[in-house]
Amino acid sequence: MKPISTLYLIPSFLDEEGMDAIPAYVVAAVKQCQVFFVENERSARRFLKAMWREMPIDQYEWFAIHKAEEQVREIFLQKISESKTIGIISEAGCPGVADPGQILVEAAQRAGITVRPLVGPNAILLALMASGMNGQQFQFVGYLPIDAQARIKRIRELEAESAKTQATQIFIETPYRNRQLIEAMVKTCRPQTRLCIAVDLTGKGESIRTHSILEWKTKIPDIDKHPAVFLLHGG
Repeated sequence: MKPISTLYLIPSFLDEEGMDAIPAYVVAAVKQCQVFFVENERSARRFLKAMWREMPIDQYEWFAIHKAEEQVREIFLQKISESKTIGIISEAGCPGVADPGQILVEAAQRAGITVRPLVGPNAILLALMASGMNGQQFQFVGYLPIDAQARIKRIRELEAESAKTQATQIFIETPYRNRQLIEAMVKTCRPQTRLCIAVDLTGKGESIRTHSILEWKTKIPDIDKHPAVFLLHGG
């Protein structure tokens, strides 16, 4: 009988100084793989070498996902038909969770192969765990609009929904726009609404702080160019 392909969803570090957040069993899974589909080949190679220094890295097949998952889907299906053991690695955190990979995992599910998600750091869950906000009901909404007025409108909607349902609202931003987002929330939200800002998760500079909007007004952090997760809970 022809062997069946297996797909490993391989978590990557959130911060290069946070390699200890990657469980040891991830290396064992990597050693099973023959093909890698990655968001960024250069950083994926660096990550794998950091975990497994002796890895014969050029003996593996590499395919870049980027934002062109639909274009690599056929290649992915071809590797499944060849019974290859495949790994997917996104740029940070877990594939398919606020990162590329979902389209390929869907194809794997449709093909009926084994999909193995591996435990590793996830910025959304780590921030929620440490925020002190509602972890029974929460919603991840991705990026907020770039346009200033549309962003304000969305913040008000999320605050109102959270106040009504008590669900924590979680979102992210491109690091160089962090300050604009924080300032928009401070100006828009009610004083009693709580905001958690989680920065540089798993790194040496990790900071996770939850305050009311009123308190944040006097201490807006300078976190431009630092990866962050934002959590909002309406009062």
